[in-house]
Amino acid sequence: MRRAPCLSRRPRPLPHAMRHTLATLEESKIREVANAGMGRGDVLPFWFGESDETTPEVVTEAAVASLRAGETFYAHNLGLPVLRERIAAYMAGLHGPAIDAGRIAVTSGGVNGLMLAAQALVDAGDEVVAVTPVWPNLVAQPQVMGARLRSVPLRPRADGAWELDMQALKSAVTPATRLLVVNAPNNPTGWTLSAAEQREILGHCRATGTWILADEVYERLYYEPTPHGCAPSFLDIAAPDDRLVVVHSFSKSFLMTGWRLGWLVMPPALTHPMGKLIEFNTSCTSVFTQRGGVAALEHAGEIVPRVTGHMRRCRDTLLPLLQAVPGVHAHAASGGMYAFFRIDGHGDAMATAKRLVAEAGLGLAPGNAFGPEGEGWLRWCFASRDPGRLAEGVDRLRTWLEKGGAV
Repeated sequence: MRRAPCLSRRPRPLPHAMRHTLATLEESKIREVANAGMGRGDVLPFWFGESDETTPEVVTEAAVASLRAGETFYAHNLGLPVLRERIAAYMAGLHGPAIDAGRIAVTSGGVNGLMLAAQALVDAGDEVVAVTPVWPNLVAQPQVMGARLRSVPLRPRADGAWELDMQALKSAVTPATRLLVVNAPNNPTGWTLSAAEQREILGHCRATGTWILADEVYERLYYEPTPHGCAPSFLDIAAPDDRLVVVHSFSKSFLMTGWRLGWLVMPPALTHPMGKLIEFNTSCTSVFTQRGGVAALEHAGEIVPRVTGHMRRCRDTLLPLLQAVPGVHAHAASGGMYAFFRIDGHGDAMATAKRLVAEAGLGLAPGNAFGPEGEGWLRWCFASRDPGRLAEGVDRLRTWLEKGGAV
């Protein structure tokens, strides 16, 4: 008689159970710090890149109405036609009539759009160049695809602002470079490309045959005077058939981070293949979420200026207070929703961030989460519904330094 199998025996681990690339991907250092403080009511959390203000009611009500109407079924891969038309009109109003619905794909968040672009453009072994420091997902996604990644670091000036070495970028991007990844306005530094720099980069990439993946999700959170109320965009200068994919999101300037709704602007020839990729990733974005996006764009003229104005007030509240703390070096960035700063004597960003959580009840992101160029820096998201919380956070930082946080 054969013996019954021993059900308690643990199965042997399968060799090579996952791709080496995935096994060696770095986990988020932001999450590492946040996990140390989540659930503690005494911590002021400024570590994640989102506002603590809820989504405008007009957007929420549109999604609720969609659910009540029974819109709980699949949608077109590329998005609802009405939303694609609204996005195209919104973008054309900012960047010109060359943007039409045939160049738009609706995605399940900006990060999904970035991953779709990487899947569409990058093969294993391709060379990808990224401007860093940058949100870690932007460099991880090409690596997931098996790309060889090279970085062109931004450089901090003496005043704390960051700048691009254009010659270094042009030297790094060659005919062997498949993709250039640029995030401007930049997370975490707030650095923003000028229109002249964008022309130079676009011209160089045309000559080398390199695609540009431009993460412009912070374009409306821009604090310099401009004709259209947004940061300079590659879409202002590019032709429709240029090798350019621009990623956008409803998350930041519409206060919709948890909705997971974004979009891509791309050459018309890429749109249909992108629909196939969306089918194999998420199939489509939920209809009720897209109805919220339609409402957001219908009321963009009210929502976005209010959000941007409030973010400016938050920035202008936080920065002078930080700059008044002895040993703190901070610069008011032109765009984004972050203060990126350093403290004398605190060269280990992760250790400092963890100490601030444990000893001061202050939650910040370590700068090295965004690349080695950010070591010794800290990122403070100033998107707070109550600017008074920012002042309280600075008080905690100052007190911590005075009581022995300084080394």
